[in-house]
Amino acid sequence: MISKYAIGVDYGTESGRAVLVRLSDGAEIAEHVTPYRHNVIDEKLPESGLKLEHDWALQHPADYIEVLTQSVPAVMKESGVDASEVIGLGIDFTACTMLPVDEAGQPLCFNAAYKANPHSWVKLWKHHAAQEEANLINEIAAKRGETFLPRYGGKISSEWMLAKSWQILNEAPDIYEVADKFVEATDWVVGQMTGNIVRNSCTAGYKSIWHKQDGYPSREFYKALDPKLEHLADTKLRGDVLPLGSKAGELTADMAAQMGLAPGIAVAVGNVDAHAAVPAVGVVTPGKLVMAMGTSLCHMLLGSEEKQVEGMCGVVEDGIIPGYYGYEAGQSAVGDIFAWYVEEAVPAYVVEAAKQEGISTHEWLEKKASELNVGESGVLALDWWNGNRSVLVDTDLTGVLVGLTLLTKPYEIYRALLEATAFGTRKIVEAFHSNGVAVDELYACGGLPQKNRLLMQIYADVTNREIKIAASKQTPALGAAMFGAVAAGAAAGGYDNVVDAAAAMARIREETFKPIPANVAVYDKLYAEYNQLHDYFGRGANDVMKRLKAIKEEASVH
Repeated sequence: MISKYAIGVDYGTESGRAVLVRLSDGAEIAEHVTPYRHNVIDEKLPESGLKLEHDWALQHPADYIEVLTQSVPAVMKESGVDASEVIGLGIDFTACTMLPVDEAGQPLCFNAAYKANPHSWVKLWKHHAAQEEANLINEIAAKRGETFLPRYGGKISSEWMLAKSWQILNEAPDIYEVADKFVEATDWVVGQMTGNIVRNSCTAGYKSIWHKQDGYPSREFYKALDPKLEHLADTKLRGDVLPLGSKAGELTADMAAQMGLAPGIAVAVGNVDAHAAVPAVGVVTPGKLVMAMGTSLCHMLLGSEEKQVEGMCGVVEDGIIPGYYGYEAGQSAVGDIFAWYVEEAVPAYVVEAAKQEGISTHEWLEKKASELNVGESGVLALDWWNGNRSVLVDTDLTGVLVGLTLLTKPYEIYRALLEATAFGTRKIVEAFHSNGVAVDELYACGGLPQKNRLLMQIYADVTNREIKIAASKQTPALGAAMFGAVAAGAAAGGYDNVVDAAAAMARIREETFKPIPANVAVYDKLYAEYNQLHDYFGRGANDVMKRLKAIKEEASVH
């Protein structure tokens, strides 16, 4: 029997990666990375050299197409697989990464008349310059009692579609006027492959305030923000919203020639990177929390009904797996905190000791930290080095270390930082649990679970739950390929739904991390202390962090 394949393309912040996957068992046959030629545009525009303001983060849409024309032919060549055996393709993307397009679906920054205006470019997910708009959106939505607000934990983010669209209207009304549509980059790239832009239920739901039953917010709400926004949903955001796994269209002859594939193969609707990882670890039913662990942490969970949970980033019907409500929460710094400590705060003797042993500073600290008993250091931390994403949704919160003495060692602080991020995850798990959304098992994917065994044991002990680890290093790309196989359908050699695809293609490691009862007991005590600090600093009893920030900003100005 001839094997069939699908390609998953994972678009990150600095590069895109194509992975060729065998459909019978999910084996990853070949992969290739294309770094974005223009990387993140956060200082000045290409060509014109226009200086960008603080908190801007743009990208060049041509870089996304280059991933398709470089990485896809490369995996085909490396694998030796015949193009006729590839039946589907899916992509995932960082989000909300949005751009304005003209009637022909071309980015406005490709037009000589507009390319000197930064608002004509792609606004990357981490473009934070629309915070003022986001603050007003939240204030006005709360005042009006908008029913959509609790579905997003009470806050709409500056990273999302509405704040970014409104920023364009406020700062570049001509660009707003001339834009035919505002689209997610994931939908635009799919549109380039198929000749037709359609929207996907994942980004529409999590990033554009779209609801399967209610659609977008009302015209009255948009009008309350700005009369010129009244018709935003039925003009700039118009277009069919299709569930994940739907076929967006077929690969055009022109793109097939550039990608080394056969024309007419199925292309799935776009997806979000962390969400695509969920079926790739075999999670297609409620009660299983998937943690995408890297510099930050994204928590994804399926439920059979819509509940309101404090601080969640959204609950979306069909948002992760069709047929379920997908919940998302997150921590805005995890790996970033450990990296900060190693790069900015570790004494020279630690770096030297690691060098002597021929291991990285991280590995040395992990080794020494794992020799400690739980609670032995007497050090406790709050994990807010980059604010708090869930459950407090407050970017102005900062980090805390408690219990330092003249005898405290670097590896004791390192361990406290690992533990703090685990406590943050437990806080999220408890928020779901107490609002009637069950969390029975944990799954981990991303860079950290593959590298840091101590961290995973701590998470198992702190949450008192077994943790299963993804076998794939490219979990989002594997998930994207699964949805490509679903878009192709069983008749073509793919699958008719993502549950069937996951049953055959998802892979987790045999080894799991199980909680150690003696550790669980001590962590319960430490978590009680974490919780008290969390609420004291995070719920208004002591706003010292915000006062310090204000003093810092004032001092920076003078």
